[in-house]
Amino acid sequence: MVHYGHSNQLRQAKAMGDYLIVGVHTDAEISKHKGPPVFTQEERYKMVRAIKWVDEIVEGAPYVTTLETLDKYNCDFCVHGDDITLTVDGKDTYEEVKREGRYRECKRTQGVSTTDLVGRMLLMTKAHHSNMVSLSVYYQQHTDNFGGHCLFCFCPNDWWDSLYFVLFQGPKGHSPWTGVSQFLQTSQKIIQFASGKEPQPGDSIIYVAGAFDLFHIGHVDFLEMVYKQAERPYVIVGLHFDQEVNRYKGKNYPIMNIHERTLSVLACRYVSEVVIGAPYAVGKDLLDHFKVDLVCHGKTEVFPDKDGSDPYAEPKKRGIFRTVDSGNGLTTDDIVQRIIANRLQFEARNQKKEAKEMAVIEAMRKREEEQNEAAAQVTQ
Repeated sequence: MVHYGHSNQLRQAKAMGDYLIVGVHTDAEISKHKGPPVFTQEERYKMVRAIKWVDEIVEGAPYVTTLETLDKYNCDFCVHGDDITLTVDGKDTYEEVKREGRYRECKRTQGVSTTDLVGRMLLMTKAHHSNMVSLSVYYQQHTDNFGGHCLFCFCPNDWWDSLYFVLFQGPKGHSPWTGVSQFLQTSQKIIQFASGKEPQPGDSIIYVAGAFDLFHIGHVDFLEMVYKQAERPYVIVGLHFDQEVNRYKGKNYPIMNIHERTLSVLACRYVSEVVIGAPYAVGKDLLDHFKVDLVCHGKTEVFPDKDGSDPYAEPKKRGIFRTVDSGNGLTTDDIVQRIIANRLQFEARNQKKEAKEMAVIEAMRKREEEQNEAAAQVTQ
């Protein structure tokens, strides 16, 4: 997948140098070393290009980063998060460049990983909405398959009509890289992701609104088309609160909470500003406050407001509403269905990945013990 944790890694990497080249692996390489990818390589190429800190991408980059690769693209060094990435046979993919001093490390974003998001989607079943007993039983049966995960969920039942957060930790030991902690939003993180640019005279203020859950290539294509609606676009994205998204989407949506969705959208190069918790109806106050010139919506269904009214009635009345066809019909539902359709493969992927990581951790622990024992003998 491509998520805001990756975007944060690329943001940190760009700050270490002047020009950022991102190598993106093929589906075949990922399947060989990690398990089935969620997005296709073509989708991932386009999504990574849309991240605003990226200057260039290398399609089909080798899974093991070598000095030859760095030299080929005139790179001084490469950057990776402070977790570990392993080949299918358990070797560190950055071993060579680390040895030669051409490796830098950035902080991994706590609270998110592809493993975690896959785990959330695998729990998109009716068991969430029956009762607390079945919920508890279902989670206990499946939580170990996901290496510990965070689930943000709504249940439509009247007695449970509020947001709840569940953090499951299985009885087994978990890898600190695969077992994910809760994501905690901070104002500093939003500042780091935000452009900080105000609209300038002559800019066209374009407003779009939605959930933008599991930010994917369908969203990217739509925002790119919105961006192209004006010569000097200033695109504002209104993100609906979790409760609002659940009202019109139902099921277990949103999969990502409002804080996660905010960072996902802010990382996109076509977006200038985000309204966190935007009203569902695009009314007079919002249009006047942001001096909106154009309101856009995709070809997807427009759900009515709580009172049954059209949420875009005001911009339509002003003649500033436009339907934009991105040419991409991919939805968040489609992504979830990809996961569910390959459930067993993804469960096996998560278990295999964590097993390799735990083996590395155990080897590191033994090496540290041996070094401590050697040091103690020298002291004696």
